[in-house]
Amino acid sequence: MIIIGEKINGFIKRTMEAIEAKDEAYIKELAVKQTAGGADYIDVCAGTMPDVERDTMEWLMNLVQDAVDTPLSVDSSDPQVIVDMLPLAKKPGLVNSISKEAGKTELVFPAIEGTEWKVVALTCNNEGIPNDAETKFEIGKQIIEEAASYGIGLDRIFIDPCVTTLATTQDCLISFIGAMRLLREAYPGVQFTSGLSNISFGMPYRKAINMQFLALALYEGMDSAIIDPMSADMQAVLHSVEALLGKDDYCMNYLSAFREGLFGAK
Repeated sequence: MIIIGEKINGFIKRTMEAIEAKDEAYIKELAVKQTAGGADYIDVCAGTMPDVERDTMEWLMNLVQDAVDTPLSVDSSDPQVIVDMLPLAKKPGLVNSISKEAGKTELVFPAIEGTEWKVVALTCNNEGIPNDAETKFEIGKQIIEEAASYGIGLDRIFIDPCVTTLATTQDCLISFIGAMRLLREAYPGVQFTSGLSNISFGMPYRKAINMQFLALALYEGMDSAIIDPMSADMQAVLHSVEALLGKDDYCMNYLSAFREGLFGAK
């Protein structure tokens, strides 16, 4: 599975404290530890006020690239910030994210046309995040077909069917999986990811819900997840499920991860 390391994000309290204090050592440590945990991309999100977001993003991107060679996931709700930051990346990575909210695809797709940049595509639009699988499918379909007009194929798109919170939407997992099934049937080879911790917002003992969501989504064929690769719980779920699904020959990856201390007793 493709892991997008989530920890360098200004919406996380401890990371925001490090950003405000210009704690370079802490940011670099997060990059190194996430890479050691198997992150294929390091997400970089400033989570700051718009007037300082560009400067903060540039500072973060430079720190991470000084510390590790792992490609970046350039993360902002403002598509213009994403486009402006792309030239600062030493290698093509991941745009996080686009959607059918006004102007996002129209700005980002031309910027990554003819490049090796990949993109996370959220199934939401100007009306918000839909709860039903059919509307998620329709938005995903629009994005996939628009991307194709720029020569951006399924191998460069990770659809995120935008799981909503269990606390407010009881069938949130069902609609997430339903959207995956509909999109896979219509577009064989489509890839999926998720910012999976959204599902447990507002619930006690959140990690239990996050872990089960990851296991069930992996069973349904989710290719990627935006997670904390430093979490022993997430590592245990990831490696055990892949072994159980027959994707880990002789459980070698599971055994190796255990020996390396990624999960289990220290």
